[in-house]
Amino acid sequence: MTYSLLAGTFLAALFYVLIPGPAFLALLGIGAGQGRRAGALFMCGHLFGDLLWSALALTAIIGARTIGNFVFDLLGLFCGLYLAWIGWHAVTAKPRADGAALLAVERPFRRGLIFGATNPKGYPVALATFTALVAGSAGALQFSALPVLLAVAFAGFVTADIILIGIIGAGAVRRVYRSHERLIVRCSGVLFMGFAAQALWHSAPGLLGWRKA
Repeated sequence: MTYSLLAGTFLAALFYVLIPGPAFLALLGIGAGQGRRAGALFMCGHLFGDLLWSALALTAIIGARTIGNFVFDLLGLFCGLYLAWIGWHAVTAKPRADGAALLAVERPFRRGLIFGATNPKGYPVALATFTALVAGSAGALQFSALPVLLAVAFAGFVTADIILIGIIGAGAVRRVYRSHERLIVRCSGVLFMGFAAQALWHSAPGLLGWRKA
């Protein structure tokens, strides 16, 4: 277990929640319309999905690393390409039609629970994000480290949730986001592409035979 592995796991969990996506936008809508308490309940429910997808992603990553470096590098390649695809679509996103009314959510905790557990993008994004940020510590990836990594990921999720709950509901935040939504989404796309470059940087040498034994 290395410090860089723990740090990468924590940051992967943190960015997984903080980078604008379906859950982020749903939280913004709930917080804007119903306040911080409703947003906090939504995020508490969504935490279950975060833990589920991160557990599956870390299991797949460690399994690939245990099988062999080639499989792990191949996984990193596909994850890097997937993140690059997400980033490109965010950078080139076109403005949406505005003026749509936000519907009140009667049971925000249940909405967050269902949203987090059924989000079809939860697993591939978690897999890609964690792969990109822990690839540099591939040598320390073992199944014996999984409980500790999940605990660190949980800490990252909770930290990100606290940050988001702290800022949602503020009028200034809502106004800034609505005024600069396209710029924020594009910056998020650039961040995704940075993660893609990170994943490809670590996987390419092994696939090309450049990595020293």
